Amino acid sequence: MDVLTQQPPTPSFIGNRWTQLVIGMVCMALVANLQYAWTLFVAPMNARHHWGEASIQLAFTIFILTETWLVPVEGWLVDKFGPRPVVAVGAVCAGVAWVLNSYASVLPQLYVAAVIAGVGAGGVYGTCVGNALKWFPDRRGLAAGLTAAGFGAGAAVTVIPIANMITRRGYEDTFFYFGIFQGACIFVLALLLKKPQPRAAAAPRKNFAVSQKDYTPGQMIKTPVFWVIYASFVAVAAGGLMATAQIGPIAKDWGLAKLPMQFFGMTLPLLTATLSIDNICNGFTRPFCGFISDKIGRENTMFFIFIGEGIALLGLMQYGTNPYAFMTFAALIFLFWGEIFSIFPAICADTFGSKYAAANAGTLYTAKGTASLIVPIASVLAATGGWNLVFIVAALITITAGISAKFVLAPMRARWVDASENPVVPTKSASRLSHWPEQTGE
Repeated sequence: MDVLTQQPPTPSFIGNRWTQLVIGMVCMALVANLQYAWTLFVAPMNARHHWGEASIQLAFTIFILTETWLVPVEGWLVDKFGPRPVVAVGAVCAGVAWVLNSYASVLPQLYVAAVIAGVGAGGVYGTCVGNALKWFPDRRGLAAGLTAAGFGAGAAVTVIPIANMITRRGYEDTFFYFGIFQGACIFVLALLLKKPQPRAAAAPRKNFAVSQKDYTPGQMIKTPVFWVIYASFVAVAAGGLMATAQIGPIAKDWGLAKLPMQFFGMTLPLLTATLSIDNICNGFTRPFCGFISDKIGRENTMFFIFIGEGIALLGLMQYGTNPYAFMTFAALIFLFWGEIFSIFPAICADTFGSKYAAANAGTLYTAKGTASLIVPIASVLAATGGWNLVFIVAALITITAGISAKFVLAPMRARWVDASENPVVPTKSASRLSHWPEQTGE
């Protein structure tokens, strides 16, 4: 049979892109406890060592900064060597970090473990999101959203067993055994990860601007369109964090935190119930809004979602003293905010290609770290103008970002993609420069 008429081989079960997506989601779920379960260990550690909660929480800050700012490096390693070795090393780091936490007798040991944990979590997070973007160029929003949602789902599944084990066995044994369990599981799953072969995945949809060229992180950061995307990410992340990070103090100041609320026959404090609902909304919105953005475009989705978040912030400010309104608007804030972890990786890959998607998305992900440095401003605003000023500033930031996405970023990105796809034919005198646009993927 003529070689040109042969059909491409059917991928194996492990090589199927949906299987790869699920593997990435499970890896994310297993590594999520490094972030989301940390709060369960703070009080027991302080009761044992009397370090002070502020000193213990410094370890968490170190973890977040390490996780965020090393993702570009880990993404570069993924693009160069594939996902398997990076996630495998991340698995070892995740396990070792929690084992070290179980033996930590002085604060510097806790801080060293936080750095190792940050390396592990960043390696797994950046790899799984980047790999999803490569496998699904036609559904980048959905794939990135499902993968990011896995990061929160893991805590939802394991938070009760971890809390129970801390009560029964102590925090040291919990760190030790869960650390080994999580690290071992991620390591095994890492061996099943694959990177897509060239042209193995479906071609990107063309109902919005999608680049066919591949840009390295170095080339990407030299483009104005990247910094517009980055600034939008920082603005929305900071605006949302300024409000979401203060939900607890706001509920306490308004006298709502311990108000009993009835849910499905259970009586829960309002703040506990609100946070549970908020986490569900935060996880649900990532794949849902990612899916919507695949259909109507990234900037169109950002326009509606970011403005919706601003309106929800203003609604909480205006009506939040009512317990039911507080729960409703708080849930809407998380619903409109959590999608940034699916839409921004997707728009990054749309703009700068799939080949270096892990490193590029990781570079953009540092915007989360930049935004976290702005969040303390909320406390200053609250001290000077009360919570209303926090809500107004956060709402203005997010609404401005939504309008800018539609009327600034969208046309700018479309022009830039069109120019890169259809470069102007140079004159003979400029012929030496004519090869540059064709080499951006090398």
